[in-house]
Amino acid sequence: MSALTLSTSSAATLRADAVVVGVAKGRPAGKAAVVVASGGEAVDKAFGGKLAATLETLGASGGEGEITKLPAPATGVKSPVVVAVGLGEAPDKKESYEPETLRRAAGAAARALAGSKKAAFALPVEDADAVAAVCEGALLGAYSFTAFRGTSDEDGKKGDGNAAKAAKATKDSSAPLAEIAVVGAKPRDKAHKAAADRAQIIAEEVHRARDLINTPANALNPKIFATEARTAAKTHGLTIEVLDEKALAKGGYGGIIGVGTGSTQPPRLVRIGYTHPKAKKSVALVGKGITYDSGGISLKPAGHNETMKSDMSGAAAVFGAVVAASRLGLKANVTGWLALAENMPSGSATRPGDVLTMYSGKTVEVLNTDAEGRLVLADALTRACEEEPDALVDVATLTGAMVLALGHRTFGIMANDDAFRTSLHELAEEAGEGSWPMPLPDHLLKGMDSTVADIANMGDRMGGGLVAGLFLKEFVSKGTTWAHLDIAGPAFNESAPFGYTPKGGTGSAVRTLVRLVERTAAGDLG
Repeated sequence: MSALTLSTSSAATLRADAVVVGVAKGRPAGKAAVVVASGGEAVDKAFGGKLAATLETLGASGGEGEITKLPAPATGVKSPVVVAVGLGEAPDKKESYEPETLRRAAGAAARALAGSKKAAFALPVEDADAVAAVCEGALLGAYSFTAFRGTSDEDGKKGDGNAAKAAKATKDSSAPLAEIAVVGAKPRDKAHKAAADRAQIIAEEVHRARDLINTPANALNPKIFATEARTAAKTHGLTIEVLDEKALAKGGYGGIIGVGTGSTQPPRLVRIGYTHPKAKKSVALVGKGITYDSGGISLKPAGHNETMKSDMSGAAAVFGAVVAASRLGLKANVTGWLALAENMPSGSATRPGDVLTMYSGKTVEVLNTDAEGRLVLADALTRACEEEPDALVDVATLTGAMVLALGHRTFGIMANDDAFRTSLHELAEEAGEGSWPMPLPDHLLKGMDSTVADIANMGDRMGGGLVAGLFLKEFVSKGTTWAHLDIAGPAFNESAPFGYTPKGGTGSAVRTLVRLVERTAAGDLG
């Protein structure tokens, strides 16, 4: 994890490998095409006030996330390189840059500086919210997953010094930015320091989720995931209970057992809890943890299997959020339920047409074994409701239909309470995570009628994401305030990185869940 410091030094005098300044599209139209944002004044002065003009000559437009690197002037700036990052449209004089704009810009700059030891971020930090955004964005952008990178043959050959050095240099060039100094932030200001401390914790827990998501399924099965949770619980003083396959069978968790029965790696249900002595409210979080999803007997088609190690992204988000709540000392009780299983085809696998008896006592006809996430979640939701939390949220990479509806950067929110759904949408926006409220139309329930069981695990193909939400709702106790986040789109980024979002696991929903707990602790959710 990158080191983070707040610095009152001038951006021009701070020694670093690079100094980052913000540039924006000029306003109003017709005047300067590019303007240097606040925070970059000292660097602009070193350029004789012509930094914006120089950047324009190099083709910079100030567009959001645009990166332009140029050598620093011979005198006036201690860092040898200046990195200009686009902020988009410049705000009116009475306005400030949105936190998410700063977050994305800092992340883009941090990614562009991979392999560097230290960078000074001289972006607009007018208040604690801006400090938080820059710190968080830079830390989130400074990420790489290298756990499975091996040593090259050349690197291991004796006497081949130049090749070894070249290999090492190649590896180092992709290492995350080692140290982030946020210029203009005040280390002795309580609000600024608190913002930086929170950003460090949030980024570390998002990285925890990303690492889990990126870990291949042969190195992360339900048992190993549960062990990771045990280790974190011991480190952070959390309570933990792990139900293995025998306990699950004895307890009647037919959904989790039914999904995991086809694999040689047995399922687990993990309860990880954080309590605060002054807490007045409780939040339960349930995460889908399919460590690999082949589709089971209803096998996925070719081309849809390669990223299915990421089908445990919901459990990773819940895990990270519970640990973050503990580390932040939030005055709320938080319980995380990780429903862990591997969905594989075999002679012992659940077949299409089989009927499972769930933990709730309801029976489910399994029409499609690739609709497995809702089965493990249903058991965990019922169990979580027994503890009567004030709010219950499940997180899952549940349906391809939600990706078709909202794309790859937005998750859907469904709930049995309109006000709660709206609150979660607002919280996600505060956190910088794209979301959209979705309905739960009762008429779609009819499609899940079964002739042999209480309900089927599939319904109408059209509106499939909403059908999945309605299925889950059937396993939530009456009177429990519940919401479902379908993060199938943003959980795993298969395209190029952008802003602070890397390629691969993103840690989607961790920040939204933490904001939920923070608001709950503050008494703002009723």
